[in-house]
Order: sequence, then structure tokens, then C-alpha cells
Amino acid sequence: MLEPRECFFRGMMIIKGKAWKYGDNVNTDEIIPARYLNTSDSRELAKHCMEDLDLSFVKEVKEGDVVVALKNFGCGSSREHAPLALKASGISCIMAATFARIFYRNALNIGLLLIESPQASKDIDNKDLIEIDLNNHRISNLTKNKSYDILPVPEFMQKMIASGGLMSYVKSNIKSKINK
Repeated sequence: MLEPRECFFRGMMIIKGKAWKYGDNVNTDEIIPARYLNTSDSRELAKHCMEDLDLSFVKEVKEGDVVVALKNFGCGSSREHAPLALKASGISCIMAATFARIFYRNALNIGLLLIESPQASKDIDNKDLIEIDLNNHRISNLTKNKSYDILPVPEFMQKMIASGGLMSYVKSNIKSKINK
């Protein structure tokens, strides 16, 4: 399955993967423990992603999988290392009931798709197979045969994710204006 960036580039806005379910208040220290913050190499960070919360994550996560959590995902410190580690681990997007504000911005800044869906986040269990259809604004839990509506991802956010994050998005916009 393609990552969201490739999906947006190709107009194929469907993400399919296994759910990695977590509860309320998953903080940035649980996402990437502070002892690994001596590097910003995303591949190195991915090797330790979620290890203090879920030892099986690093060993079993697959490209395209989705983190699903309840309220206030990404609370704690404002480190950008947390979304970097998740993205580098192969996570295609994170779905939660709510996100901590600074985590939300940091994730978008690096081009990691976030979806807020309180009901789907509550109903989806660990290891459920889910499909997110961004074209039709639906989440389907293929394991439980249930579907949920989601709000459309705004066009500017789609472009930002397709560009690989905020800096790439800004650079491409500046280049296009200069070349006119």
C-alpha cells in the first residue's frame, strides 16, 4: 500500500493497514523515549518508536499500518522527533479522538497525515484491518465490517502532505511563483 504522500500525488487516496491501538494521553516520551533524542535520523528513531509502551510495535509494524488512539495523542514535550519516528516506522497515518496541538502541527510539518474520528478511534481494536478512503471521507473497519464518516482533509493539507511537509510545500510554492 502506498503512503499518503504517494496517494495524494497519484490521486489514489485510499490507505489500508493494520491498526495499532493505544489509549488516552499517549505522550511524546512514550512515542520516542528521551534517551534516543541524541539523533534526528528518522531511521534510527524508528528503531525505538513506541518501545516503552509496546515492545511488539517495532518488531511487527508494517509499511501502511495506522496508529489509532483515543484522546490527546502526542501530549507532552514539543519534540518533532515523535512524529518523525512514527512516520519512519512505516505508519501511514494516525487516527485519534483528539491530538495534542503541538504534536498535530509537528506531524503536519513533516507530512504525516492525522485524522480525528472519536467514534472510529473508540470502536477500532488493536490489529483490526482498516481502510481509510479520503476521496469518500470514510473509514472502514474491515475486521468488524463497520464504517465511519470523517471530515474531508482540506486541499492545502493534502498538498502539504504530498509535498512531504510544510517546508517542501512552501519551497514548491515559492518556486512556482518565481517561475511564472
